[in-house]
Amino acid sequence: MSKPHAPLNRCRRLLSFAAVASCLTVPIGAMAADAPMPIFDAHLHYSHDAWERLPPKAAVALLRQAGLKRAMISSSSDEGTQKLYAEAPDLVLPSLRPYRSRGELGSWMHDSTVVAHLESRLAKYRYVVIGEYHIYGADADLPVMRRVVQLAREHQLFLHSHSDAEAIDRQFKQDPQARILWAHAGFDSPQNVREMLRKHKNLWCDLAFRSDHASGGKVDPAWREAFLEFPDRFVVGTDTFTPERWYYVGEHARWTRQWLADLPRDVAERIGWKNGEALFTPMIARTGAK
Repeated sequence: MSKPHAPLNRCRRLLSFAAVASCLTVPIGAMAADAPMPIFDAHLHYSHDAWERLPPKAAVALLRQAGLKRAMISSSSDEGTQKLYAEAPDLVLPSLRPYRSRGELGSWMHDSTVVAHLESRLAKYRYVVIGEYHIYGADADLPVMRRVVQLAREHQLFLHSHSDAEAIDRQFKQDPQARILWAHAGFDSPQNVREMLRKHKNLWCDLAFRSDHASGGKVDPAWREAFLEFPDRFVVGTDTFTPERWYYVGEHARWTRQWLADLPRDVAERIGWKNGEALFTPMIARTGAK
């Protein structure tokens, strides 16, 4: 099994999204005999360039075919999230990004109009998370970011922060009771991740777009120590940050099940899906999902 971000082979590169969607004809129930572990994917995006190529019905089919129990989805703009949530409220957990288009990734924290955008969406729709957003170092103390932390507190939402450790610390300083999902576990070392988890009781980590924690179906020893020390603080994710990444949803789920099988079963189930359910179940009713 190749790693989840390995290059597509030539044949798959030639396939269009429509062609892939047309191939998804195996009934979901047909997978029940194999009983694969459910997957809670906590890091997916469905932005405008994705929905233009992969319609909502086809995207949901991909998610179900992969055996996902839940899919936490954000988009630029938020319209993509709403399209998928309307198509599958039992599967999709809506996340609200501050980005109205892709080009705002590095500028949103300096743009005061972002606040009005977030406030208007929160008034109209229901979410479980604000994010994923990118913020680093002292920028976490800028007024726009401070308001994001306040909005999460006011609406009882998680924050999904693509950040360095400093920015995480600064957000918790603003609100010690904040609940933060650290995107990609900060792309930090397992030793530093463990230190951050010890420091902040309301910090969780997603493992999206990482492969250093496992290879060949075996978990890296340093990461194993982290998973065993904090079995309730990790979730998995694919990170469909480009339209092409949607091809990897099923492959990533299979790869995830392979390395999770190298952990004690109770730990594997927590990381694979139970932590996500435990974290977001209190919010699921608020989104209207069943």
